[in-house]
Order: sequence, then structure tokens, then C-alpha cells
Amino acid sequence: MSDKSDLDLSTASTGVWLVKVPKFVAQRWNKTEGREVGKLRITKGGPRREVTFLLNEQMAKKTEDRAEVPTEYKFNLSAPGNQTISVFSETPMESTPNRPQSAEDDIASSNTKVTVEGKVIQRAECIPIRTDSFLRLKKTSIEQAHKPVRSVKQLERAVTTSYKPVKDHQSNIDFDRKKKDVGKRSRKEKSDVMDMLFNAFEKHQYYNIRDLQILTEQPITYLKEILKEIGVYNMKAPHKNMWELKAEYRHYAKPDDDK
Repeated sequence: MSDKSDLDLSTASTGVWLVKVPKFVAQRWNKTEGREVGKLRITKGGPRREVTFLLNEQMAKKTEDRAEVPTEYKFNLSAPGNQTISVFSETPMESTPNRPQSAEDDIASSNTKVTVEGKVIQRAECIPIRTDSFLRLKKTSIEQAHKPVRSVKQLERAVTTSYKPVKDHQSNIDFDRKKKDVGKRSRKEKSDVMDMLFNAFEKHQYYNIRDLQILTEQPITYLKEILKEIGVYNMKAPHKNMWELKAEYRHYAKPDDDK
């Protein structure tokens, strides 16, 4: 069996407790190596056990980067139920000295040894007791949660960078100029405009005034003057607000009669 598949089961039957602790307690435990984190007191009185936990006072003290935390906690015990929960640990594998290394050895040396530390026989939740230090901690956490992420700062002098406010943006100026150029289009000869309109109405019977303006590229007021002479403006559905040629100007191709 290779090192990659090694699994230590020597302590698999050992009973362990699975305890949920507050986040601020877990953060202090993670920063502690080889030190006593606290003391557990189990009192057997009546049908149920009372379990209390006293956090190390040095660990609970206030520092520059963290607030003071409570030292007294109680455990709410519960059974694991029908679940089977085990605790595993991983230990880095040590390479054998004076041994030729190969590609497979490099892969195996990067693996870890897995050990079954025990089976969960008791579940618990660590809850701080309502002391003065706990109330201060809650007050601090609430104040931090309601502290705004952004704040208003008064400037002592005007901003002189590229973020200085401007009267109008260049994109808006270009759009307004283009809009004015469209309105100032030069008028073509009336006959030329009529030819363009007749060519358009040969393709479609009805047109919106905006579509005709795009096709002819003429001012809308001038275009309406010509349309009143050769066209009819529909006021009713199904072609409401659309123009069509007068009857005397219509020359639509008729479909051939079936022979």
C-alpha cells in the first residue's frame, strides 16, 4: 500500500465532543499554539450534567486589534442523534532521507497522513453568560455593524484634477450639434423630393412621417408641405398617423388574372 492511501484508525473508537463556539472565541484559539485556552468544569447534579467553560484570562483581555471578550460560558448539550460523525486530522508526510526521488515520490511527498481521531458522542453549543464584559462586547459589535462604510469629508480647497465638474460633457455637445445639423438640412428641389416620395410609395403603400424624413433627408416642415399636395394623412385605424398617396397618384401593380 502506498503512502497516499494510509489511514490511521488506532483512535477511531475514542469518544470526542463536537462543540460550536462563538466566532470571537475561535479567532483567539486559532492564534494560540501550545497554550492553555481555558478550563472545563462538569457538574453532575440531577438527571442532566451542567458544563461550564472558563476562557483563559490572558486570552480574553483587550488588545490594540481586538476587544475584550467574556471569560464565562455554558454548554448546551445535545445528543448526536442517528448521525455517525467522526473527527479527522491531517499530518504532512515526511520524505525518507537518502532515497532517490522520482515523479511518483514527489506526488506522494506532497500528500498528508489522515488519522481518525475519534467518534462524536456528544454535541454542545458554547454560549457566553450575560456578564458585563459580554454586554460591552455586544454593544461594540452593534456599533461596528452600524458604522457607515463611507463618510463625508470636507475639502479645504477646490479639486483641480480631471474629476473637476464641467458644464457639459463632450458626448452631449456632439449629440446636440448633430441634432441641429439635421434640422438645418438644405432643401432640395420640390420635383426631386416628389420623385423620391413616389419611388418610396411604389415599395410600400403607407409611411410614417419619420421614415419619410429619413429617406428624403429633408426638413419635416418642408416634407409635410409636399405631402399635403400628393398624399393623404390617415386619422383612423388600421393605418392611423400614416401617409399614403392620393388616388390620382397611385400606380400599384395589379396581380395577373388566373388563366
